[in-house]
Amino acid sequence: MQKNCCRKLLKFQNMSENSKITPKDSNIDHEWYYRFFDSLSFPTLILDTKKRILSANARFLEKFGITKNEVIGKRCYEYFEAQDRPCSTRQCPARKVLTEKKGCSLLREIKTGETPHWEERVFSPILNDEGEVTHIIESLRDVTRIKTLEKRLSGILELMQRVLQSSASAIIAASRKGRILLMNQAAEDLFGNTMGFLNTSIETRGVEHLYPHGVAREIMNKLRSDEYGGKGKLTSTRIDIINSEGEAVPVSMTAAIIYEDNMEVGTMGIYNDLRERLKVEKKLKEVEKLSANSEKMASLGQLSAGVAHEINNPLTGILLYANMFLERIAADDPGKEDLEFIIEDANRCKEIVKNLLIYSRQTNPSKEVIHINDLLEQSMALVRDQEFFMNIEIFRNLSNDMMLLQVDKNQLNQVIINLVLNAVDAMNRKGCLTFCTWRNKGLQKIYLEVSDTGCGISEDDISKVFDPFFTTKELGKGTGLGLSTVYGIVHENGGNISIKETGPKGTTFLLEFPLYQPSTDYSESVCIGL
Repeated sequence: MQKNCCRKLLKFQNMSENSKITPKDSNIDHEWYYRFFDSLSFPTLILDTKKRILSANARFLEKFGITKNEVIGKRCYEYFEAQDRPCSTRQCPARKVLTEKKGCSLLREIKTGETPHWEERVFSPILNDEGEVTHIIESLRDVTRIKTLEKRLSGILELMQRVLQSSASAIIAASRKGRILLMNQAAEDLFGNTMGFLNTSIETRGVEHLYPHGVAREIMNKLRSDEYGGKGKLTSTRIDIINSEGEAVPVSMTAAIIYEDNMEVGTMGIYNDLRERLKVEKKLKEVEKLSANSEKMASLGQLSAGVAHEINNPLTGILLYANMFLERIAADDPGKEDLEFIIEDANRCKEIVKNLLIYSRQTNPSKEVIHINDLLEQSMALVRDQEFFMNIEIFRNLSNDMMLLQVDKNQLNQVIINLVLNAVDAMNRKGCLTFCTWRNKGLQKIYLEVSDTGCGISEDDISKVFDPFFTTKELGKGTGLGLSTVYGIVHENGGNISIKETGPKGTTFLLEFPLYQPSTDYSESVCIGL
């Protein structure tokens, strides 16, 4: 409408100038078109193809406080840029209109005083019947308010983006159809995916790919329910997500539905990785369990010591009188064999009492300095029944580092022998027995591993293997004091023993002792002796 009216206005101007119509004939239309041009709310100019100003409406003259004579006839660059040469072709919007025959605009910042103003200059072509540009309409629009709002909005969006990216929690927003629209850096780290990958992958990857099968639908059902924090909200919930490696990762999730005019338009979720937290909780449970076991073992130790002392006295009397009677009895006496059985069983009880005292730490160990590899070899040499090892392959993976420990050598020999005999029994005397030693210089620790290829220890029995009188052997084939005695000896010598791993392919016991660090002079003498 504006273009057509301006086009007719120019036609009337040209016809009037050439005297092809009389003012009387054109007075009504001529006046109406001029009024239309002056009534435009934006300051407007009409330019010819040479960029000369042919007309200016009342709003333009009012804005700049000028008369028509001061602007008509001037070229646009003379008036607006105060220069006598045209603008460069690349920057001139009028040139673009003439070339492309379609409208374009130019945004300019006008600095007058402390507050800058923004002005948009809109250029539109006036075409003749052949489609050629005959004139250009240039309108000036003050867009300062819009630019100010845009700047504020841009600042708010930038601040929100910084908040999202700086959040330690993973944040994801998705459309109603599940297409991911936003993913902060924490989310990219957690899921192992980037927005670029999710948006350019061959297969459309929505939020459902971030969860195990069916979990996304379950989350939406909860969000639409009133039972999990109110409709449209989901309070902190423990779920698993699937990362880019296909691994299930435990997280705590809070979610919400995004509404617009009571219509669902999207969803958002906040995720916190629970892996470290669960590790700490597991460690705390292990510590609590270990503490409970330590208290239990301490109580059992006190009980064992009391029982051992109470049994020791009558047991000594039984052995004394039985041996005295055995010396007086005739060799062919039919009761001699029974008496020998009594003495044998009494001696067996005496050995059990001795083990109980070791377990309860009622003995005084005689400690000396020895290399752990030498201790191992001495222990293996003390195994009397070498037939045990006929079908056993023994492997030694022993470190050559200086690994001295200060312990009761005889007691530690008993520990290693007990572990070896248990391992041979677990393998039914057929399999592989492996010894491994090493040190951790930073922690000042020495380690010895004893591994077998036996049947392993059941999960229910792991927490009970060091308890006194606990055994999985048949009745009469074990007292249940072997590992409990080992436990007592190791702790008496400042060490620790644990089950490193166990399963159908075997069991590994781990012994840990403090690294002995003698003085320089003594170290030399020990090393020479070794």
